Amino acid sequence: MAEILLVDDDVSLAETVQDVLSYAKHRVRVAHDGREGLAELDKGLPDLVLLDIEMPVLDGPGMAHQMLIVDCGRERIPIVLVSGYLGLRAVAARVGTPYSIGKPCELDALLGLVDRALRERIPPRPLRPGEVAP
Repeated sequence: MAEILLVDDDVSLAETVQDVLSYAKHRVRVAHDGREGLAELDKGLPDLVLLDIEMPVLDGPGMAHQMLIVDCGRERIPIVLVSGYLGLRAVAARVGTPYSIGKPCELDALLGLVDRALRERIPPRPLRPGEVAP
């Protein structure tokens, strides 16, 4: 069982994913934009962040950037990007996460990716200016 922070502005989708993750015995906290997500991180660090890209107030890459500039453990939390954004792979490379899945996705595929990320626990390693994704 892991604690997961789900950050997505699509309320009905967030509820569905929360239900699926809870059924899989994970504890899930939900935020609906990056600023709310950062506030949730201040309450306690989860084992994993499931993060949408396009959101109001503060988008997913902006939240990921804020997680990485504060040296308080946030930089070690694996991030799974879950988005219908067409440039998902490029954003995942910029954020530095090996974990991403496009929306819409099969819930079994999402659960499989969450399980993999929790097993591997690879933290984000963002690209530096001028660096090219492998």
